[in-house]
Amino acid sequence: MFDVLLLVWIISGEAQIEERELTGEWTKSEVGSGSFFLTQTNAPYLMRWQADPDRPFEVLHLYLGLTLVNRVARSLGLNPSRLSMRDISSGQDAFISGVLSGLTAEIQTTHPASSLFVNGLLESLTVHLLRQYARTQPSPTSRPAQLPAWKLRKALDHMEAHLAEPFDLDFLAGLCQMSRFHFSRSFHNTMGQSPSRWFIRRRVEHTKELLSQTNRSIIEITLTSGYESASHFAQMFRRETGISPRDFRKL
Repeated sequence: MFDVLLLVWIISGEAQIEERELTGEWTKSEVGSGSFFLTQTNAPYLMRWQADPDRPFEVLHLYLGLTLVNRVARSLGLNPSRLSMRDISSGQDAFISGVLSGLTAEIQTTHPASSLFVNGLLESLTVHLLRQYARTQPSPTSRPAQLPAWKLRKALDHMEAHLAEPFDLDFLAGLCQMSRFHFSRSFHNTMGQSPSRWFIRRRVEHTKELLSQTNRSIIEITLTSGYESASHFAQMFRRETGISPRDFRKL
């Protein structure tokens, strides 16, 4: 069930954002005009930022109330008691930026803002958020644990930077200050797949980029992508794509 939804949208400027739960390490990200943060405000967390003092940094904080969100959810045939919103950190969404640009312009205009126009924008925005970022839970009383956006980004960034190294679940769990079980379950609830599965698929995607965009030999790609041997690489690649690396390169 939804409490108040908080949407933070960067109107202009650039800044370094830091986020964390009430305890734990700060996670940094760079944001600019159009970046947004979305959270369901039923659990407190901390956010701070440092902007360039020579450039204006403007931020819009938009709170979408329970009445509006539930009414829009029902109009879409959704049960509000079985919905939860994914946390989004420093995301980009052209539709959100378009609607909030219009909302900001209307609020800042010299003539009185039109409540009809503002309410229409807010309803359109809420429809979009529910379609793109809401999840249906199995029951109102058993909401699966999900990774906070900054923990998810920390885990994904680490795996992305170490695709050529062996997958290490213990390190990822420690990075997020969670147990192996809790991290694996929360990652799966958030991404729809296990951490190891995401790692395997991303490694294969990386090798596809090397095969199609470089002239490196298959042996060289094997050695620099973390596979034990060319046969192991070919086996994993075929399992994920349905064809061999050599045939993929010919496409």
